[in-house]
Amino acid sequence: MSQAFYRVWRPAVWDEVVGQDHIVQTLRNAIITDRVAHAYLFAGPKGTGKTTSARLLAKAVNCLDEKKENQPCNQCENCVAVNEGRFLDLMEIDAASNTSVDDVRDLRDKINFAPSQGKFKVYIIDEVHMLSTSAFNALLKTLEEPPSHVIFILCTTEIHKIPATVLSRCQRHEFRRIPVPVIIEKLGELTKKEKIKIEPDALSLIARQATGSMRDAISLVDQLSSMSRKVTLEIAQEVLGTATSQSVIELVDAILTENSGLGLEIIHKALDGGTDPRQYSRQVVDYLRDLLVIRMQAGQYLELTPEMREKMNQQSLQFETAQLVSVITAFSEASTDLKANWHPGLGLELALASSMNQPMPAATQVEEAPRTRNHAPKQVFEKNLRASEPNQTGSANKMEGAAQPAADEDPSFVPGTPLTLELAKSQWERVKRAVGSRNRMTAAVVNSGKLVKAGGDTIVLNFESELLRERVMEEKANKLVSFMLNKVYGQEINLVCTVGDQKVNLGEKSDHESSDLVDFAINNLNGQLLEEDIFEDGKVE
Repeated sequence: MSQAFYRVWRPAVWDEVVGQDHIVQTLRNAIITDRVAHAYLFAGPKGTGKTTSARLLAKAVNCLDEKKENQPCNQCENCVAVNEGRFLDLMEIDAASNTSVDDVRDLRDKINFAPSQGKFKVYIIDEVHMLSTSAFNALLKTLEEPPSHVIFILCTTEIHKIPATVLSRCQRHEFRRIPVPVIIEKLGELTKKEKIKIEPDALSLIARQATGSMRDAISLVDQLSSMSRKVTLEIAQEVLGTATSQSVIELVDAILTENSGLGLEIIHKALDGGTDPRQYSRQVVDYLRDLLVIRMQAGQYLELTPEMREKMNQQSLQFETAQLVSVITAFSEASTDLKANWHPGLGLELALASSMNQPMPAATQVEEAPRTRNHAPKQVFEKNLRASEPNQTGSANKMEGAAQPAADEDPSFVPGTPLTLELAKSQWERVKRAVGSRNRMTAAVVNSGKLVKAGGDTIVLNFESELLRERVMEEKANKLVSFMLNKVYGQEINLVCTVGDQKVNLGEKSDHESSDLVDFAINNLNGQLLEEDIFEDGKVE
C-alpha cells in the first residue's frame, strides 16, 4: 500500500523544513553549541511543522555523526532507526487519548530508565493542551527537573490552554503559517517529481485553501491527483468546493445594485446545487474580505489572477468602507448562526436582506435629534431606548410607561396623529434604527420589507418571501417591532405583513371587521383582512 504524500514528503533534514527558518536556525545552533534544553514547547497552527521539527530534534541529539553541524545526518544507524519508526528512545504520546493523571504518572515512572539505543530519551507529547489539569500538575516537577538523559518536546495548536506553570518550564517556539508563495514553490517541486500535471492557477488555489498548512496543501494535491493526472483549475474548484466563486461574484453584484430578487435567486441556485450554506457564507466573507483589503489600498498582498483583480477593483470602488464592513459582518454571522439550522438558507437570506440599503453599519448609524426645546437630545433618546427594552417577562404597562423617543425632524409630524403613508415614511428610518439598537437581525428583516400602506393606526409591510414575513411575525421579533412602532408614532400601531401581491384594505371597517374575534385574529394570530373587491356574494373568488 502506497503512503500518503504528506508522509513521503515529510522533511528528513533541517534544510527541507520550509517557512520556519527562525526556529530551524535556533535549534541547529543549540545542537552545534551543545546547549539543547531539557523541555521545549512547539506551538502554532496545524500542518506547519511542529511534530516534524520535534522528530528532527530527536534525531539530531541522537545522531552518531561526529560533526555536529551535520546532525541529523540521516545516514547513521540511529537516524535510520528514527526514520523507520523503530528507535526505542523516541516516544510519541498522543495527549488527546492519554489525558489522565495516571497516564502521566506512568510516563514519569519510566523516564528514570537509561536510554536503550541513543544518548537521550525523547518524549514528544502531541496536542499537549488536551491533558487534564491534574495531569499537568503531575507533569510539572518532571518538566522542571527531568533526568539528564530525557528531553521533553510538547506540541500544541492551542497554546492559550497551556497552564502558565508549564509554559515557564519550557523553551517556547512559535511556528508561523507558511506563506502562499512558499507553499506554491514546494508543491511545484512535489508535482514535478511525482510527475503530476497541474495548472499554475490550480496550484495557487490549493495553496490559498491550505491557509498556511503545508500538510493540508500536500494532502489536497494527493487527493486531486487521484482524480486526474492532469489537474485543471476547474477540477480543483469542483473537488475543493470552490466552484461557486462565480456565484459569489454575482451575489456581490446583486448587493451593489440592490437587486434583492436576483440575490435570493443566486443563493437558492447555489444551495439547490448542493452547496453547504455555511461554506457558501464563508466563501462570501472571504471574497468580501479581499474587497475590503483592496478598498484599504493593500490589494498588492492578495494572490489574484489579473482578471479577478480587475473585477474586484471595480467592485471595491462601488462600496463605502463602512458599508462593506456591515455586509461582511452580516454574512459572517450567517456562517455561525446555529439558530438557522431549521432552514438551511435562512442565515444567507437574512444576511442579504441586511446588506440591502445599508450605507453604514447599524451600530454607528445614529441620527442626531433636532436642537429644539421640545425635543430630547440624542443621548437621552438612546438612554430611553435602553431603559425601555422589551422582554418576555416585562409587562405591557411597563413599556407604555417608558420615556418617549425624540420626534422626527419633520415639524409636521405630531405623535399620535392618524397616519398617512407620507407621515409613516417620514419616521420609518427612525423605527428601523430603534429596532436595530436592540436586535440587528430583526432590523435586517424589517429593512427587507417595504412600507406600502399606512392609515389610521395601521402600517402595512410587504415582503418578497413568506420566509421573511414569518421571521418578523415571530413572537419576540413582532413584540420588539410593535413596541418601537408604538413609541416612535406615539400610539398603538397595528402591524400587518403581506407577501408579494397580497393586499389589505385600510378603509372603514365593515360590521364583520369590527368584531372582537377579527380584531383578536389581526393583533394576535397574524390574521389579515383582504380587499373587499375579491369578495362576491359572501364567497372568495
